Amino acid sequence: MPDQKDNQPKELPWLEKLTFLLMLGLVTILFLVLLKPFFGAIFWACIIGLIFYPLYRRLLAAWGERSNLAALATLTAGVLIGIVPTLFVFGSFLQEGASLYQRLQNGDLDFAQYIQRIREAFPVIQNFLERLNLDLNPLQEQLSGAALAASRFLAQNAVQFGQDTLQFFVSLGLMLYVAFFLLRDGQQLVEMLVRALPLGDERERLLFAKFAEVARATVKGNLVVAVVQGSLGGIIFAILGIPGALLWGVVMTLLSLIPVVGAGLIWAPVAIYLFAIGDWVQGLILTAFGVGVIGLVDNILRPILVGRDTKLPDYIVLLSTLGGFAVFGMNGFVVGPLIAALFVAFWEIFVREFNSPATPPTD
Repeated sequence: MPDQKDNQPKELPWLEKLTFLLMLGLVTILFLVLLKPFFGAIFWACIIGLIFYPLYRRLLAAWGERSNLAALATLTAGVLIGIVPTLFVFGSFLQEGASLYQRLQNGDLDFAQYIQRIREAFPVIQNFLERLNLDLNPLQEQLSGAALAASRFLAQNAVQFGQDTLQFFVSLGLMLYVAFFLLRDGQQLVEMLVRALPLGDERERLLFAKFAEVARATVKGNLVVAVVQGSLGGIIFAILGIPGALLWGVVMTLLSLIPVVGAGLIWAPVAIYLFAIGDWVQGLILTAFGVGVIGLVDNILRPILVGRDTKLPDYIVLLSTLGGFAVFGMNGFVVGPLIAALFVAFWEIFVREFNSPATPPTD
C-alpha cells in the first residue's frame, strides 16, 4: 500500500511568500488610495512632528516622561508660532485681493496702461523689440487678463473661504490630531519601519535621519527666507506708498520660496514702472533696497539655512524646488528637495557598498 504522504502535494514556500508579498503590496496600495484625500494634512503633520520633535524631547525630559502632556504643549507652541499668524495674514491677503478685483472691475487699475507708460519712457526697449519682431500688445492683453483672473480668484475664494470654514477646520484638526501622535509615538513608528523594511537597519536609519534633516532644513530655511523677504518687500512698498503693500508682501513671500528669482518678480517690474513715470527717487530706493537688502537675504540666509543643512548644491536645490512646484503644487518646495536628498543618499549608499573598488588579493 503506497504511503499516503507521497500523495499529498508538496509545499511550495516560495509560492506562499510570493502570494503574500503580492497581497501585501495590493493592500498597501489600497490603503494609500484611502489616504490620498488627506495627503496634505498627513504630510504637514509629519513636517510639524519633525520640526518640533526636539522641543518635545526637551519637555519630555523636563516633565518626567509625561508624553501626552509634552506632546500637547509642543503642539500648542506650534499652533501659536505658525498657524495663528498664517491664518491672520491669509485672511488679510484674501481681503486685499477682493479689493484689487473691485478696482480692476471699476477701471481704477489698468495694467495695459502701465505697460504703455513703460514703452513710452524707454523707447530703446521698444526699438529693440521691434527689431526682433516682438509685439507687446498681446502681452498687454494677457497681463490685464491674468491680473483680472488672479484678483477674481482671490475675491471668489474670500467668499469661498468663509463658506468652507468647516471643511478647513476639519482638515486643520486632522493635521493637528495626526501630529500629536507622531510627536508622541514617532520614535516607535520609526523603529517599526526599520524592522519592517528590508533595506538593512543601518541604511534605513541613515535614510530616515537624512529625511528628517532635509525636511527640517528645507521648511525652516525656506520659510524663514520667504517670510523675511516678503516682510521686507511689504514694508518698503508701504513706505513708498505703493497700493496693496500687504497683498504684494504676501505674494513676494510665496514667490520667495523659489530660489534665485523669488521676490524680484514683483519688486523689479514695480521699480521699472516707477522709473517710467518719472519717480526716479522712489525707483532708485526700491531698486537699491531690492538688490541690497531683499536680494542679500536670499544670497546669505538661504545657503546657510538650506544648502548647508541639506548638503545639496545650490543648483540641485533650485531644480528640485521648481520641479516640486510643477508636480506637487505648494507642497513641492518641501517634497522636491526631499526627493533630491533621498536620491543623493541612495546613490551614495550604492557607490559606497555596491560599487566600491575591489581590493587586490594579498600573497
